[in-house]
Amino acid sequence: MSGAGYDVVVDVDEEGDLGHTDLQEDLEFHSSNFNTDASTSSRKIPGSSPGLPPPATAGSGSSKRFLWTLSFYAQFFDVDTSSVLARCWAALYPRANFLDVLEGNPDLYGPIWIATTVVFILFLGGTISKYLAETGQGHFVYDFSLLSGAAGLIYGYTLVIPVILFLALKYFGSESANLLECWALYGYSNLIWIPVALISWSPISILNYVFVGVGFGLSVAFLLRNLYPVLSATDRQTSKILLILVVLLHAFLAIFIKVLFFAPVRKTQADPEPVKDGESIRLFMF
Repeated sequence: MSGAGYDVVVDVDEEGDLGHTDLQEDLEFHSSNFNTDASTSSRKIPGSSPGLPPPATAGSGSSKRFLWTLSFYAQFFDVDTSSVLARCWAALYPRANFLDVLEGNPDLYGPIWIATTVVFILFLGGTISKYLAETGQGHFVYDFSLLSGAAGLIYGYTLVIPVILFLALKYFGSESANLLECWALYGYSNLIWIPVALISWSPISILNYVFVGVGFGLSVAFLLRNLYPVLSATDRQTSKILLILVVLLHAFLAIFIKVLFFAPVRKTQADPEPVKDGESIRLFMF
């Protein structure tokens, strides 16, 4: 109101019953100082805009995080045990888009521990497979190149492939690409290799192929289901090419797991020692 305002004063009965108050006799009006107070309180703060909070002062807390501070890396591990278990279950039994399960808070805690567990389980399964192949042929010697090979393969795949995918999406104009989400997606997709590695040391070669094939099928289906909405943000031809590359790279991972750790054992006449398929690959890598 542009004119002078009024204060309304209501005289309430001693009993406090407003319903029995005679408004004709007890209602009084007094001059109001509303405009004076309003003009005083509406003085603008320098640098502020209507509808926005005043700018932060030098004494207020800063939300900036720098690479050399722990708070920068702590934000990637801001997740509790129940959330990690729920995400693991969603990766093994996907019923919804995994990016929706992340709820805008992708983490590296689960992917790092899953990758580490896969590395040791692959080393364990590969060692058991080698032990069964060399039973009765003298003293068994542990092959620790299996451990370094598993670490290089799993950590390298989980770290590098999401970076390449993220850069490709950015290059082709995808605005929804997020590197941390790519790392989380690939990290949780490794979960299926834990049960596969636990049962793929069987001396029956066909069973090992079946187990690794099932692991590949489930994990690549998980990746495609959750990457498709992101990849489809690019043009149709580009999204097809990226999907094919995702499948091929994951197939190479499955093949290397099968050949390096659970290869069938065969013997030659010239060499009585068992020779594994893919031994030349292992020697080449190490």
